[in-house]
Amino acid sequence: MIFGGLPFLQLDRTGIALLGAIVLVASQVISVEDAYRSLHSPTLILLFSFMVISAQLRLGGFYPWVARWIASSNGSPPALLGAVVLAAAYLSAVFSNDVVCLAMAPVIIEICRARNLNPVPFLVGLACAANIGSAATLIGNPQNMLIGQTLNLSFGRYLLLTFIPIALSLIVTWCIIIVLKRRQGWVSGESAMTIPDDKRSEGPAPLDLWQTTKGLAVAIVLFIAFLYAPWPRELMALAGAGLLLCSRRLHSRHMLGLVDWQLLILFMGLFVVNHALQQTGLPTQVVEALASAGFNMRDPGPLFVTSFALSNIVSNVPAVMLLLPTTVGEHAGTLLALSSTLAGNLLIVGSIANIIVVNESAQKGITVGWRDHAALGVPVTFATLAINGAYLSLFA
Repeated sequence: MIFGGLPFLQLDRTGIALLGAIVLVASQVISVEDAYRSLHSPTLILLFSFMVISAQLRLGGFYPWVARWIASSNGSPPALLGAVVLAAAYLSAVFSNDVVCLAMAPVIIEICRARNLNPVPFLVGLACAANIGSAATLIGNPQNMLIGQTLNLSFGRYLLLTFIPIALSLIVTWCIIIVLKRRQGWVSGESAMTIPDDKRSEGPAPLDLWQTTKGLAVAIVLFIAFLYAPWPRELMALAGAGLLLCSRRLHSRHMLGLVDWQLLILFMGLFVVNHALQQTGLPTQVVEALASAGFNMRDPGPLFVTSFALSNIVSNVPAVMLLLPTTVGEHAGTLLALSSTLAGNLLIVGSIANIIVVNESAQKGITVGWRDHAALGVPVTFATLAINGAYLSLFA
């Protein structure tokens, strides 16, 4: 998980997690029944359901339409960056931050080319804002879904606690990018304007008003229901996904084809591996040894630091799975959700959203290197972690 692969084998983190689960079951370290029981079905159902809702909006052309709407205003580069940050954060709080980045990155590149702007600060701003915005709710990203479902956190109380520090974090992110990029200027060089012939692609899909309206209506109803309805979130989300699958125009094959099955399999494999690890008692021994040395993982400070470190070593979803057994209480769950998500902005590999933006940029002939991202991502990460850590210590 640390290196993202195994030598001489074509395996990514999903393949490694699945292989680990297969080895454990095939060697009878855990039984098939135990492996099945280790899967946290509420999290998997909620994650799948929102993937279907996001697929509805992608097929309806909603995300590219948002990006084009942002471009329709002829504001200054800082104003354009602010619109990108705000839109990415707002959408990621309700839908998957990965999907938002996947749909908006190509359009933002075309906007920058049309205005002769350097696209790198806008692309890094998109990734950072998507990660930050996703931390605001318990449905914004996979690790938050896992934390919310496992600890049974209140959707409304979590949103109430995170809204202000996340809003401040977005403002600070916008300011940091403006200050750091003002020295280099906003105008693009000739190399950034060159589009390789083999990287040219068709424009984004046009907006389908009816399909988009259906997807947004279901999402809004679910968001309100999560705030006020007493029913399980995963069942309400599953009902919404089922409703969208009943379509006369969008084939279910196309809808389900946009579901991120790789992410679902990653979760399943990690659930099995983590269950086997917990059975050994090693995590408990490590936690007790650290506590006896004065580093108690159940205290906010050590949990915050460990979550940040692990999220940048093995990525945030495995880190959250490892730390959840030591996380007790609503405020501890909120702290874990914020720290693990905001830590993803530090380096490109810290978040799938970052990787998506970099890959989409490369397909459009734009190089977003490690230094390009780190120059903005590192100060953004430490600033936003400081804001959220201070706010939680004062008001949580």
